[in-house]
Amino acid sequence: MAVIRSVIRGVGAHLPKRVVTNDDLSKIVDTTDEWIVERSGIRSRHIAGDDELTSDLGIAAARQALVRAGIDPVDIDLVICATATPDKTFPATAVRIQHGLGITKGAAFDVQAVCSGFIYAMTVADNFLKSGQFVRALVIGAETFSRILDWSDRSTCVLFGDGAGAVVLEAQPQHGNRDDRGILSTTIRSDGRFEDLLYVDGGPGSTKTVGHLRMNGREVFRHAVQKISGVIEETLVATGYAADEIDLYVPHQANARILDGIAKKLGVSPDKIMMTLSRHGNTSAASIPLALAAAVDEHKVKEGKLVLMEAMGGGFTWGAVLARW
Repeated sequence: MAVIRSVIRGVGAHLPKRVVTNDDLSKIVDTTDEWIVERSGIRSRHIAGDDELTSDLGIAAARQALVRAGIDPVDIDLVICATATPDKTFPATAVRIQHGLGITKGAAFDVQAVCSGFIYAMTVADNFLKSGQFVRALVIGAETFSRILDWSDRSTCVLFGDGAGAVVLEAQPQHGNRDDRGILSTTIRSDGRFEDLLYVDGGPGSTKTVGHLRMNGREVFRHAVQKISGVIEETLVATGYAADEIDLYVPHQANARILDGIAKKLGVSPDKIMMTLSRHGNTSAASIPLALAAAVDEHKVKEGKLVLMEAMGGGFTWGAVLARW
């Protein structure tokens, strides 16, 4: 029986020009390159300039995705931006991206699930496309996390960076079996009991300020391995695939030890885990599409291949998306 699937037509990425190395950070905070690499695997990150907004990064990534997809911006009827660092309290950053691309039809809105934001946004877009309400969606993960960091806190400021990634999805008829192209499964979860382990200590409705990121790294690490592994296993059970049948895992790029722990728990080769955090750092909602774009550039993703994207973020939120390229 024919079904509608959300097929990935193109992927794009954009990073600010300014690169900050671990040695650069050692000049402003008590840390070393060795300390950062040992604990996170991160060697450098990109930081947005004062004149660069989250929407600017998102527009650049979206334009590249559209060019690679061979789709004109006017043919997009849904724009969703996953971000925890919007340009303004309102309007949504997605609306500003929509305008920047010259799109005047359809709908545009933001999704806020922190590091899981791109997974949530893909899930929302997939459901809209499968329902027939929209035909082509632009899903963007864009962040300027440098704006919410406490640059005197070496436990957090060394981990994050700025950037954006984007994916063009198109509703296409498929056969309705496991060989279909497009998104085959989406799973999103949350549990607010763990809010105080990873959060920002400000907001317009509470302190009337932006605030800074705060994190209990040890507990976040423990939950990340458990929850991401769990949602991957849930996805595999739902689709009938074995862990080693997945061609590439594209996880949220938070910490190399977390990614190694997930690979070990699933029993899959580290070669199947896409890793870009050594040069990007943790870019929150942008990390999966940035890693996905890198995988395409490095020819690790080809038509017919199975790609499993997964993440966990503040809230806690977590989830996974399985797609056939």
